[in-house]
Amino acid sequence: MRVLVTGASGWIGSAVVPELIGAGHEVVGLARSDASAAALTAAGADVVRGTVDDLDVLRDAAAGADGVIHLAFKHDVAFGGDFRGAAEADRRAVDVFGDALAGTDRPFVLAGGVAGLAPGRLLTERDMPAVDGSPTSVRSATSLAALDLAGRGVRSSVVRLSPTCHGEGDQGFMAALVATARDRGVSGYPGDGANRWPAVHRLDAARLFRLAVEKAPAGSVLHGVAEEGIALRDIAGTIGRHLGVPVTSVAPEEVAGHFGWLGAFAGIDAPASSALTRDLLGWEPTRPGLIADLDEGHYFAAPPTRG
Repeated sequence: MRVLVTGASGWIGSAVVPELIGAGHEVVGLARSDASAAALTAAGADVVRGTVDDLDVLRDAAAGADGVIHLAFKHDVAFGGDFRGAAEADRRAVDVFGDALAGTDRPFVLAGGVAGLAPGRLLTERDMPAVDGSPTSVRSATSLAALDLAGRGVRSSVVRLSPTCHGEGDQGFMAALVATARDRGVSGYPGDGANRWPAVHRLDAARLFRLAVEKAPAGSVLHGVAEEGIALRDIAGTIGRHLGVPVTSVAPEEVAGHFGWLGAFAGIDAPASSALTRDLLGWEPTRPGLIADLDEGHYFAAPPTRG
């Protein structure tokens, strides 16, 4: 297959590209910068220049592909305070891909997330997100629209990822927790720390995206979840042990000040199952779990000094 991948040089995309190529597929990656284009070329992919806002570029690239994996999202815009704007741009891109692939039975795989969909209980692939008009629900509506493409002759699926897609080189939630502990001199967890985060290694997640584009049935919801839920106090304890700093509870009223931007996520209790995904596609995570990955030490390498 010739697979178009957006976000191809990002954290997950840079693992998906070699996963696809290693399985014998051709990859064309969307690149918005010279650096991204060079990285994709070095990885063995073809390059199309553009962004998720270049809808004509997306339409033409999808029409020339045997399938699409859509990983790109304007995280800089979202975390800069305009989540709705980022989510609406994502919806426009998905609509364009749907129009380009309609009636072809070609696969379209959209990246989503499990966090916040069923707080406090085990989320399964059968659970659908609520759409209530909030900024975050715009993205939930996009996931539902992607699934609805199955009725238009697109083999669509949504891969809902764990909030912690960990591995060497990660600059996401785990790296932020480590940096916060290093800066604060304590490794904190909110309240009693019993809230749980699911986790998956990025290389296991990459294999799931390959399996999805190869054989996921139309309208499938898939969970990129290797571990159903790890208590934040256990994560904090591991970080504290490696940094040699105390491990402590952070009072609810102090969470935002202690964790900064991560405070909005630190208290989420979001356990999730991937049992249905494993049965459907034969996906079995093989990479280290989150605590084992933290114990490998790469998250704790000394940060670069600034001259």
